[in-house]
Amino acid sequence: MSETHAPSAALAPTALPFPRQRPFPQDSTARAAFADYYRQDFLSLTRFVMRLGATAYEAADAAQSAFVLAYEQWESLRNPRAWVRTVAKRRLHVLRSGTAREQPADQLPDLPGGRCPVAAVELGEEEARVYEALSWLPPRQREVMAWTLDGYRPQEIAQIMGIAPEAARKNLERGRTLLKQALLKPAGRSGQ
Repeated sequence: MSETHAPSAALAPTALPFPRQRPFPQDSTARAAFADYYRQDFLSLTRFVMRLGATAYEAADAAQSAFVLAYEQWESLRNPRAWVRTVAKRRLHVLRSGTAREQPADQLPDLPGGRCPVAAVELGEEEARVYEALSWLPPRQREVMAWTLDGYRPQEIAQIMGIAPEAARKNLERGRTLLKQALLKPAGRSGQ
């Protein structure tokens, strides 16, 4: 993974210590770049995690956790797009395992916060059908399809996932075949 700054397992903690002084980008240009990236990629990252089988709320939580960690390391990340996806995937596994125990670092304000980010992840009927079909794929094929739908090529997927390029291509081929079969069935007509 020479092209990416690989997130280590230690970067996806199950609990955030209380209180903790977090590092952050020192340069205002870097902070602005992070803010721009966050605005551009949050919904895309949330949808990526949903393609892995998460609910909209789980996906938003995993995405937000990944961005918190990315902010702490922003100036050292070489491929933030792949990095936050890898961390969000790991965070989803932590959330699903029931070992996540986060504690708020500050008192939460009692102010209206605008729109919930999950509300922005509204799926159309066709997209919801694709996500449902993805949920039936074996985990490895589902992950390869999620990366593919996010614009990654098999070679990049192999590097990110730590698998052989041929394995990525084969999982993509099998995943596409199963998705095609699932999506060509008329909706609501199982077993026909």
